[in-house]
Amino acid sequence: MLGRVIRARRRYLAAFALLAAVSAFASCSSAPEVAAPSPTGEAARHCRALHRDLPQTVDGLQRGTAEPVSDFTAIWGDPAVELRCGVPKPEVLRHGSEHYNPNPDSAEVDGVQWLFERQDDGYRFTTVLRKVYVEVTVPGKYAPEVDVLPDLAAAVQKAIPAGV
Repeated sequence: MLGRVIRARRRYLAAFALLAAVSAFASCSSAPEVAAPSPTGEAARHCRALHRDLPQTVDGLQRGTAEPVSDFTAIWGDPAVELRCGVPKPEVLRHGSEHYNPNPDSAEVDGVQWLFERQDDGYRFTTVLRKVYVEVTVPGKYAPEVDVLPDLAAAVQKAIPAGV
């Protein structure tokens, strides 16, 4: 009788361990989801070139893989700094839009002009005066958020031509 109790207890413990392992695996964080833009033609070619030229680290954060995998997105760190290439013109720059601002906050960082937009948790930076808009969202955890931009400037300058 004691033997059956010990075997039953071992089966229970083994089942519990298996359940715990499956639960831990299921709760593991997967790659961050980043909405991939869908540029076409020349814009898509520039974005693919940018994707190839992007650095492995920005502000000390390692590059990861976003879901879905796309030539138009990139991420670094956790929480992720997100880059999206081929996004639409920011609403703040669209004359007639609800959020239009004729004098938005912007600055040049290592030869690339960026629009700065405060978010609930961090900043969104979008290239301006380039043929394709590139958006970088930086969580507040990485304040000062602007510190990621110098690491991206060379790749943006190489892949995305200046122009309007």
